Amino acid sequence: MSTYNTQETPPVGGKLSKGLNSRQITMISIGGVIGAGFFVGSASAISAAGPAVLVSFAIAAVMVILVMTMLGELATANPDTGSFSTYAQQALGRWAGFSIGWLYWWFYVLVIPLEAIVASDILGGWLGVPSMLVGAAMIALLTATNILSVKNFGTLEYWFSLFKVITILAFTALGLTAIFGLLPGSSTSGVSHLWIDGGFAPTGGTGILAALVLAMFSFTGMEIVTIAAAESPDPRTSIRKAIRSVVWRMVIFYFGSIFVIVSLVAWNAPALANGSFQATLEAINIPAAATIVQTVILVGVASTLNSAIFTASRMGYSLASRGDAPRSWAKTTHNGVPRISIFYSSAASLILLVANYTLPQAVLVPLIATIGTIALVMYLVIAISHVILRKRAIASGEKLLVKVPFFPVLSYITIAFILVFLGLMAFVPGHQMELGVSAVLSLMLVVIGVYLQRRDAGDATVMSRG
Repeated sequence: MSTYNTQETPPVGGKLSKGLNSRQITMISIGGVIGAGFFVGSASAISAAGPAVLVSFAIAAVMVILVMTMLGELATANPDTGSFSTYAQQALGRWAGFSIGWLYWWFYVLVIPLEAIVASDILGGWLGVPSMLVGAAMIALLTATNILSVKNFGTLEYWFSLFKVITILAFTALGLTAIFGLLPGSSTSGVSHLWIDGGFAPTGGTGILAALVLAMFSFTGMEIVTIAAAESPDPRTSIRKAIRSVVWRMVIFYFGSIFVIVSLVAWNAPALANGSFQATLEAINIPAAATIVQTVILVGVASTLNSAIFTASRMGYSLASRGDAPRSWAKTTHNGVPRISIFYSSAASLILLVANYTLPQAVLVPLIATIGTIALVMYLVIAISHVILRKRAIASGEKLLVKVPFFPVLSYITIAFILVFLGLMAFVPGHQMELGVSAVLSLMLVVIGVYLQRRDAGDATVMSRG
């Protein structure tokens, strides 16, 4: 038996489908990363750090590459729908798998309404329909798509993601053409904006750190590949191919597009308030820039929504299979879809969507603020689990298909970086509440997880004596 499987809990409930292929898995992961935050939210990172946002994304990219390589090692040794939640349970105990599993489920339950709000504001404006109704309709429609079959979901997500990839490549190509002065009609060219508007790092180290928080969050979603791969005929091969492909594609996409933006648009330009992509297209005089960007955002949001519903439901299914969520969530349809988990994950998101339009912002803002920190906690748990399970594998002489180089040095550096980064967030304006609310939520889940672990240990002791 694999060392990585020594504490695995036998699954409860139905089995998931094996209807996804490697190509779809790669696109599902890309779709989970490229959402509204990429097309609109990148402006916030640029405004925080100026052109030095490239440094923020470089640091984030290195960390994410390391963490994803660690997750790839774990997932190829033991493919599992619960992914890092299952590995945390194997490495640290039930309390860890329970805590990070529910944190991750909560993360995507928040992502779903946030993406729906962006889409509903655009569509609501076009159609003259209340935004809340449009957002609810989008969630309901994509929930139905997820419930039908995993094959339908995979096909839809493939085309959604392909559209986004083509759009980003076209945007980057247009931008580079303008930078070299080869785009007719463009009112800007060159890369002088990298230094003429107050220097390369106009806001200093604090700005780079603030942008780093946003950059780390921007890369979140790559881990979906290890969750989706569990529903492919050959998970190990799918994971190896997809992780390598997704990580490098996303790094290139992000760096290429961000470089184009900060080269052609001043970091403090008022136009960035409308979104970085729209500001760039307007700067190079592309007709109907606003409509083009809104259309792309709509497709991007639909794709991320689709992936988020899939991911939240699969984590719910995995938690239920391990006895850490309602057992009904582990039930599947005849074609291997966890329908009940999908329903409750989407229902929770719908409640948050309605709350956004009906409750005071003081209620929702603290909840939404947890997103960025949860992503960092997830990376930290992956790194710690990797160190523990890799040492077990070495001790047992197990051969691994994927290995993190220079173990354990790189693993410890990654853990130290994340811990220091979380500590520094306490001193960055605007992130104190995010850190505080996330800490309280995490502590609550850990306490519940420890209680469940001790209760089960006590029950096992009583049974053994009986």
